Amino acid sequence: MEGKPDYIDHRKRLREKFLNAGPDGLHDYELLELFLTYAIPRVDVKPPAKALMKRFGSLNAVLDASQSELESVSGVGAASAICIRLVKELFAAYLEERMEGKDVLSSPGAVVDFARVKLAGLPHEAFMVVYLNVKNRVIDHEVLQEGTVDRAIVYPREIIKAALTHKAAGLILSHNHPSGDAEPSQEDKHLTRSVIEAARTVEIRVLDHIIVGKNGYFSFQENRLL
Repeated sequence: MEGKPDYIDHRKRLREKFLNAGPDGLHDYELLELFLTYAIPRVDVKPPAKALMKRFGSLNAVLDASQSELESVSGVGAASAICIRLVKELFAAYLEERMEGKDVLSSPGAVVDFARVKLAGLPHEAFMVVYLNVKNRVIDHEVLQEGTVDRAIVYPREIIKAALTHKAAGLILSHNHPSGDAEPSQEDKHLTRSVIEAARTVEIRVLDHIIVGKNGYFSFQENRLL
């Protein structure tokens, strides 16, 4: 009778290591490997875990990858690729729940975290608006425009029209820079000023414009550019 495969004991050791030491006790590829033990049964998942890390360079990049990009990695099929993408979507939903209904002035990091998860990993530029009530609590959010790798064309009148539809008293603007550099361009600054001026005419406040990239974020409010 053949003995049980080595990967069975290895899976058990990974689980025990996680239970005893927590996520800080595992390398990123080991966290990914442990996750894949639940997505891919009866197979040694260390090779695909390491192949994913080699292909994309980081755990963040793995979670940002598209379905086709994930499936292009040896050992990663359609089902496991869906599971990997689902992790990010669950995290985004978690952050959305934490953000909604909160006073953004007392919890400014909640919107930043949500924007980074929703936008930072996209291969194209996208523009999102977070709508606030009179108490600065989040009532909704919406991606108004998606564009090319370096531009999403957004008009201030579209933003104001959407804000009025949502009966918003305040706005937080956010978009991503697929290049990874979150520093605002002159176009970003001009758009922000234009939206502030248009919003003022209907007594709507713009609390911030957050630009997110893979390497961090830039807040107009934190940098006193509003």
